[in-house]
Amino acid sequence: MPEIQIIHVPGLGNSGPEHWQSLWQAQQPQSIRVQQNNWDNPVCHDWVEKLQEVIKQAGNKEIVLVAHSLGCLTVIHWARKYNANIKGALLVAPPEVETDVSLKEVLDFAPFPKHKLPFRTILVASTDDDYLTIERAEYLADIWGSEFVNVGAKGHINSYSNIGDWPEGKTILEKLLA
Repeated sequence: MPEIQIIHVPGLGNSGPEHWQSLWQAQQPQSIRVQQNNWDNPVCHDWVEKLQEVIKQAGNKEIVLVAHSLGCLTVIHWARKYNANIKGALLVAPPEVETDVSLKEVLDFAPFPKHKLPFRTILVASTDDDYLTIERAEYLADIWGSEFVNVGAKGHINSYSNIGDWPEGKTILEKLLA
């Protein structure tokens, strides 16, 4: 059985020290994080290419992508262009990039790719996310072929959600790894 490499794919602004993604990475010293050149003015092509560089570094390991927010769209756009030994991807709180977009910085990631992903994915969304309605999240899960998980009212599922290292998310990740 190949070794598993967890790659964290943060969103806009990166994930700060109190973000579940940063806490998980600290608990998984073998995991790696995609480091974008510009966290505040993202360019889709650049973010996809940076993800590809990190994936290539994993070599023959089986990869699990753990993406948050705009990192989810980075993964989706990456999958349109590349392929690799991806076991699965956890897609947490993707933002809206097409209609009623509140974060103008994400517009370069529009439109949403509309294809089924070639690897297993779980899309996790919240009922009160300011950046994507739960209905749109369920729609995206459907078009991408993702299992859909509604975690209730947890905002954008980030450090402002007061979820600490997000034990519920770890359980969802374990399901993906199984």
